[in-house]
Amino acid sequence: MAAAVGEVDNTIDIPGQRAALILGGHDFGSLTAAACAPWEAPRPPRAWYVAFTISVALLAVLGAMIFYLVFNGVGVWGLNNPAGWGFDITNFVFWVGIGHAGTLISAILFLFRQKWRTSINRFAEAMTIFAVICAGLFPGIHVGRIWLAYWLAPLPNQMGMWPNFRSPLLWDVFAVGTYATVSLMFWYVGMIPDLATFRDRAKTKWKQVIYGLLALGWTGSSRNWHRFERAYLILAALATPLVLSVHSVVSFDFAVSVLPGWHTSIFPPYFVAGAIFGGFAMVLTLAIPARALFGLKDIITPRHLENCCKILLLTGCMIGYAYLIEKFMAWYSGNSYEGFIFRARALGPYAWAYWTMIGCNVLAPQLFWFKWARTNLVAMFLVVMAVNVGMWFERFVIIVSSLSQDFLPSSWDIYHPSLVEILTLAGSFGLFLALFLLFCRFLPMIAMAEVKTVMPHADLHAHPHAHVAPHRAFDYNPDEFDAGRGGAAARRSPRGPS
Repeated sequence: MAAAVGEVDNTIDIPGQRAALILGGHDFGSLTAAACAPWEAPRPPRAWYVAFTISVALLAVLGAMIFYLVFNGVGVWGLNNPAGWGFDITNFVFWVGIGHAGTLISAILFLFRQKWRTSINRFAEAMTIFAVICAGLFPGIHVGRIWLAYWLAPLPNQMGMWPNFRSPLLWDVFAVGTYATVSLMFWYVGMIPDLATFRDRAKTKWKQVIYGLLALGWTGSSRNWHRFERAYLILAALATPLVLSVHSVVSFDFAVSVLPGWHTSIFPPYFVAGAIFGGFAMVLTLAIPARALFGLKDIITPRHLENCCKILLLTGCMIGYAYLIEKFMAWYSGNSYEGFIFRARALGPYAWAYWTMIGCNVLAPQLFWFKWARTNLVAMFLVVMAVNVGMWFERFVIIVSSLSQDFLPSSWDIYHPSLVEILTLAGSFGLFLALFLLFCRFLPMIAMAEVKTVMPHADLHAHPHAHVAPHRAFDYNPDEFDAGRGGAAARRSPRGPS
């Protein structure tokens, strides 16, 4: 059965069942109870309070830094001429990339019918929404005159001029706005059956009302399931091309320029692979502590973590290949400016950031060739934290090294971030973690309705020896659920209880 809420275990459990999707001998009722336990517990684990306090403190720092920036201007940053982009755009590209794993897990793996996605897709989708919120902050404050940030939108301004649709920065508005909208719809639609479960299990009137409104009148009927699955499939099909298009458009901010180190056609696939790479690292960063703190080790199993590690290894090799191709093309092109930039990245004033990027993004994931690293939580967590650091430094190296040393040595100037920029970066992590911790506490962190479809109990013909009575496969024990229309709906539903 599920571990108690708050229990922490640094080992990967049940070696004989590493390939299983769901462990612990759960039936439908016990899995619902385990998935609802973080929400139904009178109070979250003490670690949740510690993490939330730190996150809110960092969020307050972010608010203070934005307030200070608005009243003093971007001169409080370390930007100079020619380095007009620094931590602001680095953070923007980093956070947009973090959100790609959620769409990949939810949409693409869903279309390819990969059953192992079901236990981790919900909080990966939530991570996408929160990362895009963090990313959206930086273009707005980067414009300097934050009260004119609406110029970024495709609307006429007060001078009767339309925005420049040829500008890649405006392309970002369309790409990221579309991505955020579709991802939010995809996340919310997928939660509807589980929100109905929360409604039916709620013990207080205000919870029943709130979750009842969010569940949109879900009853679990065959018609409900038909409409739900059709809508979910359509949204998955819409979200899939966004994985490729959004970060490709973000890469055009750089690739369509003529600056050495930016003007290259490899950027779109390179940025997409890097986004998936960094996104899966963040998924594991959140999944490893969450499964221990909230008693979800039977649902987020060693197989889920190991599959994520394999994807990290694959995309890490793609990133390493992209780094090599960049160097090769700089040499093969015979362009002296390109050749200089790539030599300067490795040997110049930002060599410390470049080699940090190489060590974290290329060398660290190679540990995942070994099974012991893919099944050891400490090794896994250290690698994914290194990847998080490396992916931020990748964006920093790309942006700052090309800007600070361009065509004319007389124009060169080294960029040094100010304390305001460093605190703003830390504050963005506070915003992200605060939103994620609230989500874990008040919304379904596990997609219960989807997880039940991959359990042996969902197909007794394929699993004739499943340890469940025949009537338990597609029905429920009335004692496990509150009385009400949710219970009656569960009897009618071919999937069992929501």
